[in-house]
Amino acid sequence: MRLLSADETRQALPFQPLIAALRTAITEYRDGTIVCPERLVVPTADRTGTVLSMVACGPDLIAHKLLTIFPGNSALPTLQGQVTCLDGQNGRFLFAMNGITATERRTAAISMLGLSCFRPKRLQHVLLIGTGAQARVHLEALNELYPGLSVTIRGRNTQRIQSLIEGPYPALRIQAERETADRYDAVISVTSSREILFDQEAAPETLVIGVGAYKPDMIEIGPGIVLKSLCVVDDPIGAPHEAGDILQAGKNWSEVWALADFLEEKPEQDQPVFFKSVGCAAWDLAACRLAMECLTKSAA
Repeated sequence: MRLLSADETRQALPFQPLIAALRTAITEYRDGTIVCPERLVVPTADRTGTVLSMVACGPDLIAHKLLTIFPGNSALPTLQGQVTCLDGQNGRFLFAMNGITATERRTAAISMLGLSCFRPKRLQHVLLIGTGAQARVHLEALNELYPGLSVTIRGRNTQRIQSLIEGPYPALRIQAERETADRYDAVISVTSSREILFDQEAAPETLVIGVGAYKPDMIEIGPGIVLKSLCVVDDPIGAPHEAGDILQAGKNWSEVWALADFLEEKPEQDQPVFFKSVGCAAWDLAACRLAMECLTKSAA
């Protein structure tokens, strides 16, 4: 079984075809063609780490992601993982991707899909909140898909902000946030914050995308936006247990929509939209399909 490095995984998952693969997977997940139970989360014996197991079964392929989270690690990364792809017909192990890189890219691709589905009338200036790995991969996606875009970075670490400004994103105009308030066409927040980072007045002209806050006790986007916006989630099964922004706002889940409902057409009314991404193994299956296609082409 071939094991793809982080760089090989990145090359196997270009954003434009990855977004197309996700569109298909989202529809199949909604229709039950892809079977994807909730993730299994198990603490280690000494309670210092966590193991996550995520499985998705399609008619063609099976995807299994195994992740470990050890916050106390120093010599090793806190987060380590692998996405294994198997044949859906006979269970044969086909290949494995770097789990962190695959997760980063399919997460950013879901954000880009949300940006496409709910794109405001004007898209010239984006606020990106966060300076970690997800900030870098989101900038990579924006650089590829929206050349000429202005991106403002909000973060606490000035060195990381400067690193992003100087990063390999030549198609973007990137700057640090100023003290004076700017108007943004879209806001993308990619942190693990436990305090509100963005809570300006909800407006149809500003699409808000929440990528972090993946636990009930985490929050990035304030209730002022959540309660006054059309709320859309990528995974309607996992979100009620994971979407901290929506849970803490007390939003009625009967008023929360699935991304699958808007793949073909935008909401009927001109209203503020908050798109919350929590992720699920079905998106890893989409990544496996694309990687399988790329590996087959390179072997031909």
